[in-house]
Amino acid sequence: MRDRLLIYGANGYTGELVARRAKARGLAPVLAGRSASIDGLARELGFESRVFGLDDPAALGRGLEGIRVVAHCAGPFSHTSRQMVDACLRVGAHYLDITGEAAVFETLAGRDAEAKAASVMLLPGAGFDVVPSDCLAAHLKRRLPSATRLTLAFHSSGGLSRGTVATMIENLHHGGLVRCNGLLTPVPPAYRTRLIDFGRGPRKAMTIPWGDVSTAFHSTGIPNIEVYVAAAPARILALRLARPLLGLAATGPVQSLLLRRVRAGAPGPTAEARERGRCFFWGEVEDDQGHGAAARQQTPEGYTLTALTAVTIAERALGGDSPPGFMTPSKAYGPDFVLAIEGVTRQDL
Repeated sequence: MRDRLLIYGANGYTGELVARRAKARGLAPVLAGRSASIDGLARELGFESRVFGLDDPAALGRGLEGIRVVAHCAGPFSHTSRQMVDACLRVGAHYLDITGEAAVFETLAGRDAEAKAASVMLLPGAGFDVVPSDCLAAHLKRRLPSATRLTLAFHSSGGLSRGTVATMIENLHHGGLVRCNGLLTPVPPAYRTRLIDFGRGPRKAMTIPWGDVSTAFHSTGIPNIEVYVAAAPARILALRLARPLLGLAATGPVQSLLLRRVRAGAPGPTAEARERGRCFFWGEVEDDQGHGAAARQQTPEGYTLTALTAVTIAERALGGDSPPGFMTPSKAYGPDFVLAIEGVTRQDL
């Protein structure tokens, strides 16, 4: 009988937060990873552990025995999601992950028919990327059904985990990304800037290739989407000046150098930093007749929020609330799903 949750990559920074949140919610997941280091955390939390990699389909199949829902937390997901999704489709397990990579969202959207045929839910982006922004986008579309342009932005405090930074380094040379007339369109880094008031006065923000340029389109159908992040003017200037050099970031020696520096750093924000941190979102929609709507949203710090939302979605999927096919958070659970998460508020403007 398939009735259990498996958290893969629970020995990583964010995966461990998800595992600890599952413990706090009274769940008894299986913790899994590529190395036996997963066993220590499993013993501490009183959970079963399984050790298997992603490059052996037979081992993957054995690793998913008895599993109803997989919460995949081992990135970069551009390298790891396909193997796990393949296995989930073979055995009939629902798939969640915590990616923010637009390419991963688009790939899984292309597997919608496969997932429906297997009665499997594929829901990437079950964390900070992209639950709060996706729900905000769907809420704004609900307020203005005729919207043809969507702008999302966020400002967060705290820090980044090694895994997040590694993914950013891997994708640095790709530059920026926006949705234009329904198509994903590459643009230079810091392609556009604007002042955005997240509730504490205007802040400078720049466009980034956030996952919502993919997911918000699938959630709302809005054909023109840009996503911004608050950034210091010096950082924006540095990115623009570095545009001619970004091709170097794709070379092996540069990638190795940058990743070595990342691995030498702290795993991620401390518990105290997560407790103090907050994230602020802003969104706006417009239509071709000049009508518009806007809203702000506040959430807990990003990694804390990821643990909260990923476990909440896993609980719902375990309970049978798991629509088959490719899903975004708001498609599966509605624009107000994020408001059920502790510490989240939203204000229409």
